[in-house]
Amino acid sequence: PFFGHSKHRLDKLGLVPPCHTYQAFDTLIHTGRTVEPTMKTATLVVSLIQGISAFTSTTQNASTKNPALNHSNREDVDIGRREALFGVTFAATLVSTPFFPPEAIAADQKPKEFIDVGTQAPAPEGEPPFVELSNGVKVKDFRRGSGEDVVQGTSSVQIQCSGKLLNLNGVSFYNTKNNNPDGFGAIPLSVNIGKGEALPGLESGLIGMRKGGIRRIIVPSDLAYSKFPGLEPQPTNANDQRALDSVVKNSRRDATILFDVSIERFK
Repeated sequence: PFFGHSKHRLDKLGLVPPCHTYQAFDTLIHTGRTVEPTMKTATLVVSLIQGISAFTSTTQNASTKNPALNHSNREDVDIGRREALFGVTFAATLVSTPFFPPEAIAADQKPKEFIDVGTQAPAPEGEPPFVELSNGVKVKDFRRGSGEDVVQGTSSVQIQCSGKLLNLNGVSFYNTKNNNPDGFGAIPLSVNIGKGEALPGLESGLIGMRKGGIRRIIVPSDLAYSKFPGLEPQPTNANDQRALDSVVKNSRRDATILFDVSIERFK
């Protein structure tokens, strides 16, 4: 816009700056914000500055040698020169500003454990990898627990559990630690596996755990609240419920859920 407006006035006066000035500026406008700064874009800035230098020299000479230019004409030339110089500054700023695609920013802001969770090969920093179950649930044990008995598909289990929303960078929407009405300790969540009480993805992630074991369970949306909004675990306060609803009730968001679970007892 800076060059185009000035060129329109200067063309009427027969003063046409070097064409490569406009070409370089146009190229910067179309590429300067979509690629990383390179030698190519730096060269374009140099071309712009050279073009403006020639442009300024041309208009100064014309103002001196052409007595036909009246006061109004000279104002047009001065304004065009100022706009053109401003355009160079603007273009140089575009090129010198680093470009970060939105997806790169989003990934950088997410906690490490929530970036491509369960898909790293190998797992970061020597951590044990996630194991993907046949239904798409991913599990990773942080502590195996004790004893030989493990949770079965018909077990009654009491767990301490926290739930987080991966789409909101791990915002918590549930924690049994908040369920402490009498002040004597958090009341565990009781789940009768196979009875349709808890999310299917959470139930399948519990199978195989031992007493005292700690496991991280990643539940895809179709085995979580998107299809089973009324099943346990349920948020215990209005703020947590709003956080969960903001993901589950928005079809554009990924409703994958992360649970951290500790087995207290089972039978």
